[in-house]
Amino acid sequence: MSIEPTRINEELALYIREHAGGRDEALRLVEDETAAMGDIQIMQTAPEQAAFLEMLVKLGPGRRAIEVGTFTGYGAIRIARGLAEEGTLLCCELDPERAEVARRNVDRAGVGKKVEIRVGPAIETIRSLPEEPTFDFAYVDADKIGYPDYYEALLPRMNQGGLITFDNVFMAGLILDPDPNEHLAAMQGLNDLLVDDQRVDSVMLGMADGLTLARVR
Repeated sequence: MSIEPTRINEELALYIREHAGGRDEALRLVEDETAAMGDIQIMQTAPEQAAFLEMLVKLGPGRRAIEVGTFTGYGAIRIARGLAEEGTLLCCELDPERAEVARRNVDRAGVGKKVEIRVGPAIETIRSLPEEPTFDFAYVDADKIGYPDYYEALLPRMNQGGLITFDNVFMAGLILDPDPNEHLAAMQGLNDLLVDDQRVDSVMLGMADGLTLARVR
């Protein structure tokens, strides 16, 4: 029996956002600071999605995580909060100025000791790491063309049972476009790969701009 899904309109989306737990003063300061940056504020992980990431990390062993694309540090704060006391988060950020903002925000949120931020192309940072299982959790929210490469570089560095999460898999609703540009084509290719990839178990969620979870077998 098919059940018609609830359509998430703007009002219901706002309701969901306002019911995301854990949005304390430190996080709201990041939200306000990022909103003041203008159009690029769209790059911030949605509050409800960031809360979900923290929950996912808490459900796992929470030993070591990696974030590809850190921006102002909003998602990093929530991932770090989900880690065990001795857990660590490696953040990959291309822009030095944004890395400075993220550093300030994770420190202000009280999780700075868990977080290392490396500046430079994320793919270079990942490939510089030992090619052995190390991470329990990964969050990818960076340039879309790079998603397939990030996936392949992360896989051998994930522990069995580790979770790789990908943001923006709906590409602002354009994912069904039959004539994609290179950014959209890269995401369409990744989405199609994950469905049948025997190396992982995956599920796509209709949250914010789409979130895919891939659990390493």
